[in-house]
Amino acid sequence: LKGFVEIGLPCFEPKGAFYAFPSIKHTGLTSEQFAEQLLNETKVAVVPGNVLGSCGEGHIRCSYASSVQNLTEALERMGTFLQSLAQKM
Repeated sequence: LKGFVEIGLPCFEPKGAFYAFPSIKHTGLTSEQFAEQLLNETKVAVVPGNVLGSCGEGHIRCSYASSVQNLTEALERMGTFLQSLAQKM
């Protein structure tokens, strides 16, 4: 959670699951656009929040059932992606 907040993605603490659901609303992208661009540009896969229902739009679903090394790398790549988006805005 700290990693998401540090790269600019607000996130509630998950309760009883191994998924985080950070907000991407400030990027101006839909959850599908964000997930697709993130995958194409950084090779980090997330689930667009809209597949979980209309209330999920503006969020992405991220599993943290992986090694600390993989999670750290994914967060670094996501941070770089967010910086590039900010420069385009």
